[in-house]
Amino acid sequence: MAKVVIIEDDPLINRMYQKIFTAKGHKVEVATNGEEGMEKIAEFKPDLILLDIMMPKVNGLELLKKIKNLPDVAKTPVVVLSNLSGESDIETALSEGAVKYIVKSDYKPKEVYDQVKGVLAGYTRDEVPEVK
Repeated sequence: MAKVVIIEDDPLINRMYQKIFTAKGHKVEVATNGEEGMEKIAEFKPDLILLDIMMPKVNGLELLKKIKNLPDVAKTPVVVLSNLSGESDIETALSEGAVKYIVKSDYKPKEVYDQVKGVLAGYTRDEVPEVK
């Protein structure tokens, strides 16, 4: 199964998604802020990154830019999972290289997993569009 890094500062949400993905057979690493997330990405080399936007130290959009500028992980699909639901937030994340944007409050956790599973099925690392 896939290797997933979940970067989310809310410990409850972090643990919940870690349990869901692990129960489905995925290998999961979690981080609670952008700095820790970058470290986990570098050492774990995930197949997918689930990324919150509003976080301490380095926010999700800053981290997304960093990810897309690193050759080793630039093609890793990033799914943004955030409470921010403004159209400009969504457009910014997608234009910075996220392959999907999910508003937390719009979906139940299983529905989020199903959407992420669809992303995993639809992309390999070499198929993720580059951000220019």
